[in-house]
Parts: sequence; structure tokens; C-alpha cells
Amino acid sequence: MQPFQLPEFYTPHPARLNPNLERARVHTRAWAHEMDMIDVPQHGTVVWTDDDLESHDYALLCAYTHPDCDGETLDLITDWYVWVFYFDDHFVELYKRNPDIKGAQAYLDRLPLFMPVNGVITATPANPVEKGLADLWRRTVPSHSLDWRERFASNTKHLLDESMWELHNISAHRLSNPIEYIEMRRKVGGAPWSANLVEHAVGLEVPAQIALSRPIGVLRDTFSDAVHLRNDLFSYEREVLDEGELSNSVLVFEKFLDLPTQDAAEAVNDLLTSRLHQFEHTALTEVPLLLDEHAIDPIGRAAVLGYVKGLQDWQAGGHEWHLRSSRYMNKGLRTQPGTSAADVLGSYARTMPQRLKQFMATPKIVEPYPRPTYDIPFALGMAPHLDQCREEVIAWSEEVGFHGEGIWDEAKNRRFDLALASVCMDPDGTPSELFLSAAWLTWGTYGDDFYPWVFGRLKDLAGLKSQTARLKLCMPLDLVPTIVPVNAVERSLADLWQKTAAPMSPEFRSTFRKAVDAMLDAWAWEVINIQQNRIPDPVDYLEMRRSTFGSELTTSLSRFSHSTTVPPEIWGTRVVQTMERSAMDYTFMVNDTISYLKEIQYEGEVHNMVRVVENFLGVSQPRAFEITFKLMDARLGQFVQAVDVDLPKLFEDLSLDSATRASLTRYADELKDWIVGVTHWHVETSRYHEEEIRTPVNAHLLAGAFNRGPSGLGTSAARLVAVKR
Repeated sequence: MQPFQLPEFYTPHPARLNPNLERARVHTRAWAHEMDMIDVPQHGTVVWTDDDLESHDYALLCAYTHPDCDGETLDLITDWYVWVFYFDDHFVELYKRNPDIKGAQAYLDRLPLFMPVNGVITATPANPVEKGLADLWRRTVPSHSLDWRERFASNTKHLLDESMWELHNISAHRLSNPIEYIEMRRKVGGAPWSANLVEHAVGLEVPAQIALSRPIGVLRDTFSDAVHLRNDLFSYEREVLDEGELSNSVLVFEKFLDLPTQDAAEAVNDLLTSRLHQFEHTALTEVPLLLDEHAIDPIGRAAVLGYVKGLQDWQAGGHEWHLRSSRYMNKGLRTQPGTSAADVLGSYARTMPQRLKQFMATPKIVEPYPRPTYDIPFALGMAPHLDQCREEVIAWSEEVGFHGEGIWDEAKNRRFDLALASVCMDPDGTPSELFLSAAWLTWGTYGDDFYPWVFGRLKDLAGLKSQTARLKLCMPLDLVPTIVPVNAVERSLADLWQKTAAPMSPEFRSTFRKAVDAMLDAWAWEVINIQQNRIPDPVDYLEMRRSTFGSELTTSLSRFSHSTTVPPEIWGTRVVQTMERSAMDYTFMVNDTISYLKEIQYEGEVHNMVRVVENFLGVSQPRAFEITFKLMDARLGQFVQAVDVDLPKLFEDLSLDSATRASLTRYADELKDWIVGVTHWHVETSRYHEEEIRTPVNAHLLAGAFNRGPSGLGTSAARLVAVKR
């Protein structure tokens, strides 16, 4: 008996079948034999037989997911999917069933030899996975630009390398938390890789200047999440009950939320539906603006439209294939070809309440709840320059005009006490370092008040875009001013940019600028949500909150101080990214739990993790707090695991020298200071006290403004600049 009844899926597009299906079946059958994938023992184990390949029917998958490409292209894409599924099963049989971490790592370390971004393959394949990859690489990449090759190589490498994450979890009998799972599943699940192949099938590439933009990234990520969540629902029986797999969202929800399996499956399906709704929302509202903003030419626009359509075709076709493949749990489900128009309309109708719920945010009276307390296993430090820092940042605030625009006055600024955050997050800082750190905090907090107050309540989209563009112009990469600042948020940013960016190398200055740009874009995203009365889904909120809170800017600055001793590729490793992102998530949820009363009752805010959980899961306020605190504990535990266990292992695995080890250890300590400093400030500041919220000076903020904490901008920010001076 199946472990649960599959839920009703959202199927907004009819599945169509490529007429070259039979050709692809014949071709890929011969190709798999040629690559030694069929009936050829691997370390004594036959991974696939002819019957396995026939019953899985990857040609049917590709004919459904790429219905419009020609026969030769369909042959190639089908071969890619045969290869990737063979790799998955090959890795399971050789390294997962009886976990062999050392052998698995050696196996994965060879695969980049067969996918060079430039040049030719010189290594000799030693197994069917290497042989297949070498053949496919030669047949695919010559027709593409360097930008596409780099993106495809990166996504292929993630797909392969993150299999180790799954293997480590199995070896440690460790179940990931939902945040970690969604992030890592994108890499190991391969959907970003599939999105690259959609470009190949369409025959046009997404223009390089927008390929890494937020809207294109959201299309890719929502596509990926939907593909993986659907696959988890269909593969739960095989993966969890047969293979002992722990990387399955139904199992993660089941255990983390303490739900029966059926209820967990329904929650996963709700998230799947929400991600598809987000895809549609982005394609309709954000992508057209992106194309206009970057003046994309007709060919580029055709490429983007083809890409969007290709991703939609993939969703529809992938669902249809899951209904048919012997690989999955699908007994008793519809297997007639295609999805009818009536099915599509019915699917829209069934999910309309969930769609509308996202756009029906209303203020609520908050139930009484005890002020949260936080148990953090790190010692709080404090630099001995608090009074000096306070006076200097107040004087600077007056100079740039923060006290003269009707949003803040000096008394409010003093009560917020952002200097306290600075001295706690940088306990070893000098007076000049702490001033610059506190000034960034003050700018970030003021800007986060300024945006909704000026643009949110008036629904001024044109003004919002203009202000965001002007703020970006306040940060010239060549340090030569190009505009005259006209308000406090511009004057302060222009001043901070010169003080902070001048000591940086051109390369790092560009990276830093991108982090500030992301924060500005995230502020604009929040205002647009307010204008649309939209509560984001949990994944969208989580990922944007790291930017609205300034966390990515923080890590950019912190990395700067270690840039001479830490090789650039180390920052992209799973261990370092886990340290950073788990710290980011814990600190922003500190803010959300402390500011809940202020934001939800007094400001009608929608950007709060507790509120997002309430809305998405349809649970009570106490239950939403319980889930949020559980997420916080999980992320803090993940941070500790990464620092105490995974980081030393990274040192050994990569044979890092003593200087790099010392620098990364120091970076981890800075993140600890950041976590405990942010938390202490939130507990001590008046910003979230009800008496502060009720004060008359706040009255005009209640019309739709939302305030945040110290944006996470303070960790060692000033120290980083001073080191380079």
C-alpha cells in the first residue's frame, strides 16, 4: 500500500508530446549501450538493465518536457537525462547504500575533467558516467557562448558535488531542516541544470546582462523548487522506504512540523503550488519591466519569452512523465495522454483561494505573547567606546539630514541606539572603525523606514524606481561622483560609499556595490508587495529577507578583510555558505519575533516570518511562533555544526595552509559576534517597545511604513576598511 495518497496537483499548462519521441527512444537506447550503462557491472554491481532503461522511459520525459525541439536536439537532451539519472543510480549503488565518503569524493573529483569551460577534454574516461559526460560535453557546448558554458558547467558541478551533502546526511543519519533542504535540493536536484538545457532546446540564450538578475533568478529557482517538490512527492516510496534516503521534502516536513505523512504531503504540495504561482507572478509583472530597464533587443526578448515558455513546458511535461514512469509511486492516477483544457481550468479554480490568500493581507490585533528570550552559546563582547560612538553617529546623522525629513528626530535616533549594535558586533573595534560601522547601521535602518514612508503609502512606483536608481548612482565604481544628492538617504550613502569603497580593489569594490544594490532592490520589492497587499510565500520571503536585512552586505564587507588570505573559490564552498546563511537567517528571525507586535498590529506589515508562517500554513499565532523558533534553533544549530565540525573538515579536505585556516576561523568568530550582537541590540533598544511605537512622532509611520533592525550591517564593517588603509 502506498504511504500516502498523492494530492491534487496544480497543472496550469497542458502537456504536449514531441513528435520525435520514437526516434529519441531508438537513439538513446543505442547510446546508453555504447556508454556501457546497460548490463555492464560497476564494481560488481549492474546498475541498469535493458528493462530498467525501457521502463524509466527517459525519452518520454524529454519528449514531454521539450515538445517543440527538432529530432537531433531531442536526441541530445534525452541522452543528457539518461546520463544524469544513471549518475544518480550509479552513485546510490556504489556509494550510498553502503556509505563510502572517501571513494565518493574521489569519484566526484574526476568529473570536472570532462566538462572544461574552455579547451578540449584530455582525460580518459574510466566508467560510464565519465564516458557519457565527455561525449555529451563535446556535442553540446561548442554552440554556446562563454556565459552559457560557465553557467552550465557551474550547475552541472553543483548537481554532482552536492551528492556528497546527501551522502554525509545518510552517513550521519541527519535530517535537514526545511530551509537547508530547499537550498541544497536546488543544487543536488538538478533543475537549474535542466533550465540551462531549456535554453539549448529553445536555441536562444538568456542575455548575459540579465541572466543573473533577480527576476530571471526567481524564474529559475521557482521552476527548480516546483520540479523538486513534485519529484519528492512521487518518489517518497522509493527514496525513503526503499533506499533509506533522507533528502525528501515530505519526510522533512513530516518530521520537522510533526505532521502525519499525508498532511506533510499536502503541505509540500501547497508549497509546490505557491512556487508555481510565484513563477507566474514574476513572469507577468517583473520580467517585462526587466526587459525594458535593460533595453533588451528583440532577439534577447524572444530568448527570454522562449525560456519562460520552455520552463512552463517542462513543468507540464515533467508532471505527465511522473504519472507514467515505473520509477515512481503513481498507481491509480490518470495516464491518458496530455492534460485537457478542462483540467487546466479546473486546476486554476482549485488553487485560486491559495493564490488570493497571498494578496489579502489585513492588519490584525496581536494576541498577547511573552517577550522572546534567546539562548545563544556565544559570549557577548562590547568595545569600550560606546559613548564616543553614540555622539559621533548622532552628529553625522544631523549633518546628512536624518533629523530633518519628518521621519526621525534626534531623540528617536538616540533611543534606537545603533551605536550599541556596533560595539557589540565588533567588540575589538577602534573608535573610527565603530563609527563607520554604526553609520552604516544608521543608514540602513533609516533607509528601511524611508522607503515605505515615502513610496509605500502613496503607491508611487515611478518614484520608487527613480529613487532606487539614484541611490545606485551614489556609488560610482570609479569613485567620481555623478549626481548631487538631494535627500538624507542619498547624502549619507554617498558619504559612506567614499569612506568604505575607496580602500578596496576595483574587483572587490564591484562585489561590494552588487551587495548594496541587492539591498536597495530588496527594499523596493518590499514596497511593491505592500502596494499589492501581498504576503510572500516562505521561500521567497526567506531569500529576500537576507537582502532587506542587509545580511549579504555584511558578509561582503567581512569577506573583504580576509580577501588577501582566503582564495576566492573558498567563499563558494557549501561549508562557508552554510555558516553565512544560517547566521543570516537566525538574526533576521530574531528581528521578526521581537518586532512582531510593532509590525503586525501597528504597521499592518506583511514582511515578518511569523506572519508568513501563519498565512502559508493557516496556523494560529502561537503555532507560528513555535515553528519560527524551531526554525531559528535549527539554523543556529546548523551554524554551530558548520563552525565546529564542518569547517575543520574543510581545512583537511582541501589541505588549506595555516594562514587561510586562521583567517576562516576568525571569520567564523566574527559571525558569532554578529549573531550575539544583533540579538543583544534587539533586546535592549527601544525601537520595538510598545511605548516607542505609541509615541506621537511615530504616528505618520503607521500609514504603511515598516521598520527593521540594524540590517546586519555592522559586523566588522569599519574594521575591514581600516585594515586596508
